[in-house]
Amino acid sequence: MAEYGDIRTGRHCVFVLHAHLVFVTKFRHRVFDGPHLERMEQIMREVCADFECELTEFNGESNHVHLLVNFPPKVALSRLVNSLKGVSSRRLRTEFPELARHYYRANKLWSGSYFAGSVGDAPIGVLRQYIERQNRPV
Repeated sequence: MAEYGDIRTGRHCVFVLHAHLVFVTKFRHRVFDGPHLERMEQIMREVCADFECELTEFNGESNHVHLLVNFPPKVALSRLVNSLKGVSSRRLRTEFPELARHYYRANKLWSGSYFAGSVGDAPIGVLRQYIERQNRPV
């Protein structure tokens, strides 16, 4: 199970929630280089902080990025994703004018879709066994 350092508390809950997010560029065009990804990481950390989330890990390639986000249960992942993609798109367009050619007619840097996967410390099989072995009253 999770170590105590990963456990967060809210007003009425105790939680450890992580999500693996992947965003791809529109038409999977190769857009980013090192400075773009460095700035994007900073932007996405700020957005996560606004949502009381923590960007635990960030990396990417020329046409997609991966994020590992620790988030509280009150955050809807779809809203977080919308904000991450929208804010990063606007700020990168402003700070790196050369990226404008990748925005095409719709003025969008990112594809409309994304990947979101739940992440935990234990595989599903281990969790199922743990739950099955609880002492259920008769």
